[in-house]
Amino acid sequence: MEHSHSASYAAAGVDIEAGYEGVRLMKPYVQRTVIPGVVSGIGGFGGLFAPDLAGMKEPVLVSGTDGVGTKQRIAQLMGIHGTVGIDCVAMCVNDIICCGAKPLFFLDYIAIGKNDPVKVAELVSGVAEGCVQAGCALIGGETAEHPGTMQPDDYDLAGFSVGLVDREKILDPNSVKEGDILIGLPSSGVHSNGFSLVRKVFDVEHCDLERVVPELGMPLGQALLTPTRIYVKPVLAALEAGGIHGISHITGGGFYENIPRCLPEGLSVRVEKAAVPVLPVFRMIQEAGKVPERDMFNTFNMGIGLSIVADPARVDALLEVLPGAVILGDVVRSDDEKVVIS
Repeated sequence: MEHSHSASYAAAGVDIEAGYEGVRLMKPYVQRTVIPGVVSGIGGFGGLFAPDLAGMKEPVLVSGTDGVGTKQRIAQLMGIHGTVGIDCVAMCVNDIICCGAKPLFFLDYIAIGKNDPVKVAELVSGVAEGCVQAGCALIGGETAEHPGTMQPDDYDLAGFSVGLVDREKILDPNSVKEGDILIGLPSSGVHSNGFSLVRKVFDVEHCDLERVVPELGMPLGQALLTPTRIYVKPVLAALEAGGIHGISHITGGGFYENIPRCLPEGLSVRVEKAAVPVLPVFRMIQEAGKVPERDMFNTFNMGIGLSIVADPARVDALLEVLPGAVILGDVVRSDDEKVVIS
C-alpha cells in the first residue's frame, strides 16, 4: 500500500497516503487492546475474533452501537481529541452489560473533513483506552475523509461492540419484583449525552472554555470532556455475585426514560432525591440555563451513570463489589409513573 497514490483523488481532497500514515500511528494503541480471541490485526477487510464458548449452554451475541454526539464539538474547540474515544466505547459497552453480556470486541468509524494522521491516531488512542477499560479488543475500524461535506477540522466518531452471554443469564425485566432495591453507580460527569443543551447553556462557541471554574476545580472545557465512566468490570463482578434483576445505562432521557427499560408492567421505582449524588456540573447547568429540575433528571445522569435493580438479600454483597455505589430507592407496585423522584 505504500506505493498506492492517486493524484486525481488527492486533487479532489482525499489524501490516501495520510490514511496509511494514520494506520501506522494508531497500531501501538490497537496493540494494547489485544486479548485472547483476537485472530486478525487491523488492515484487513474484516476484524476476526474467535470467542471462548467453553461452559456456555446457549451462547447469544449482544451488539450495541452509538457515537459521541455533539460532545465532540467541545473536543474540537479545545483541541483535545484523546478522550472522546473513551466515550464512544463507553456508550456501546455500557449498553451491552445491561443485558448481562461481556463485551468481546469493538470497531470504530471516523468521518473527518481532512485526514490529519496525528489527530486520527489521537482519536483512536482514546478508543483503545476505552477498550482496555472494558476488557474488549479493538479489532478494526474505518476512517473516511469527507472533503466538501465537512469542514476540515470537523469529525464524527462512532462505533459498535459485540458481546456474549449465555441465554439463561440474560437479564429479564420479568425477574424484577416489588421490594427490589435500586442501586446507583456514580458517573464521572455529564458523560456523553445532553450536549446540545450543554452547548447552548454555556454558549461554548463564544465562552472561555479554558477558564478555571472554582466549583469544578478545573477549566470548564476540561470538566465537560471528562470521559464517560465504563462500568463493565465492576458490573461483571456484580453479576457473578448474583442477585441482579435489571440494569439501566443512564444516557439520553436520564432517569425517566432509561430506568423503566428494565422494569415489567405494573412496577415502578421510587427514587429518593437526597440519595442522588448530584455533581457540581449539573447544578451549574441547571442554574445557568434555568432548567427545570424534572428536565434535568429527564436529560442528564445527574451523578448516576448506571442503575441496578437487585434482590434485597443480595444488596450488601453487591455494594462490596461496586465501588462508590449508593442505594437510590426501591421498586413499588404502580400503574402510574414508572419513575417517581421525591
